[in-house]
Amino acid sequence: MRLLPLFFGGLLAMAQVPGGFSERDPRYRIQPSDVIEVQYRYTPEYNQNASVQPDGFVSLQLIGDVKLAGLTLDQARTAILTRAAARLRDPDLAVSLREYEKPYFVVAGEVRNPGRFELRGTVTAVEAIAMAGGFHAPDAKHSSVVLFRRISPEIGETKLLDLKHAMNTPALEEDVTLRPGDLLLVPQNKISKIERFVKWANVGMYWNPVGR
Repeated sequence: MRLLPLFFGGLLAMAQVPGGFSERDPRYRIQPSDVIEVQYRYTPEYNQNASVQPDGFVSLQLIGDVKLAGLTLDQARTAILTRAAARLRDPDLAVSLREYEKPYFVVAGEVRNPGRFELRGTVTAVEAIAMAGGFHAPDAKHSSVVLFRRISPEIGETKLLDLKHAMNTPALEEDVTLRPGDLLLVPQNKISKIERFVKWANVGMYWNPVGR
């Protein structure tokens, strides 16, 4: 991986660049407040439902605390299995979701009703803006809307969308279909260029850049 400098509002950050654009069919990743079920095939006395805490850890009676937030179910199973192997001989277990956060997207910036919206079915970027009440003012920069998409627990990918063009022509490549967790930002000032990858922890600086 290589490092890219990220400049915005006078801030500088560094982000690692993974390969390729985000997965076509990404697997669900465990999040805080989810409830998982762990079932042991040969030692059912250790079966348990457990909540994922805000720090991402789950407390399991056989192995103690293990961090599962950001992992797929298969990865969580491997993490638990590795720890359980230190206590049990040839353990076999299954991990499933009992409760999970409903899919959502966020629209922020120069729209009438910014916020978090439940993602039901197929929603495009243009439809998401409409759900947020439309652009806040005629001069809202709808020709440079930024889509932030998480591609790993630490890294997000960005894409500049010309929704002005998408609303007036059949520019389907601009009116992208949203995925769970996507963030759309309608900026106050035009953005002509943005780095492709950002640290997810730094995404908030695009909402409230220095000097805005």
